[in-house]
Amino acid sequence: MLLIDQKIIRRAKKGIRNCPFNLFLFQSLQKESLSAQDIFENKSKYLNQEFMFINSSLFIENEFLKLIKIGVLRREVDGQGLTSKVRITPTGRKVLESHADLFTKRISLIKKLITCLKYQLSPR
Repeated sequence: MLLIDQKIIRRAKKGIRNCPFNLFLFQSLQKESLSAQDIFENKSKYLNQEFMFINSSLFIENEFLKLIKIGVLRREVDGQGLTSKVRITPTGRKVLESHADLFTKRISLIKKLITCLKYQLSPR
């Protein structure tokens, strides 16, 4: 069981480190739920500087789906069912609390270029 937990934590760390969101977004998600449109309208507040080129909330929604798939985020549920908003999961909280250095580590220029190209070349 411990090996599975380590793999989950490692995957969550990698997902958080490679996503376009900054620490402020994850701190905000611990207090309230946010939608892709909310984040898109406040890009400078929630996105890392190198992702300011994102020109659609659909890109943000796709990132939500990736983080939901690895267990960092979950959809908000109301009386009508699932909503467009997301919240952070207990796994996501655990990773952020125990690995506070995820957002302070420097990313190499090559990794930044690869990430930028990946986003620019992805289908819209």
